[in-house]
Amino acid sequence: FFIAVIVLQLLSPASAPATQTHGAPEGIYVHQASHIFFVFAMAILIYWLRSRNLVENKGWRMIQYAGVFFILWSLDAFFAHFIDEQAFLVEISRVSRWEIFLEPAGGRGWLAWLYYILKLDHLLCVPGMIFLYLGLRRLSQAVDDIDTTGGRKI
Repeated sequence: FFIAVIVLQLLSPASAPATQTHGAPEGIYVHQASHIFFVFAMAILIYWLRSRNLVENKGWRMIQYAGVFFILWSLDAFFAHFIDEQAFLVEISRVSRWEIFLEPAGGRGWLAWLYYILKLDHLLCVPGMIFLYLGLRRLSQAVDDIDTTGGRKI
């Protein structure tokens, strides 16, 4: 029964757009502010980890790497939103179900390429999530290795 339901769902998907727009104008302003806030939060986390020498532990070091990737991802997303939703430097039109056309402002072809590269933000976010997972897993294993007397198991 469950396999039949899954197969049925895969064969008849509903529309699931990959991009999301934000209600103008306040939606995009709040969203952009949250990207900047997240950059500062990750920078403070990295500073805190380094100032307390926690990065000597591999788990915390991986969390630090996650913070770096999340900073890069958030800045990337910020500039992509700016290009298409605030400065309107790129106009996007749907050609077919699987094809879109990017029309850069002023005929600047390099702007379309820049926008396309910025929209590949998952190449920064996914490694950040992987580093976060690996760091948390490492810290969790370290806690499991401590016995009830406070010493490490041998």
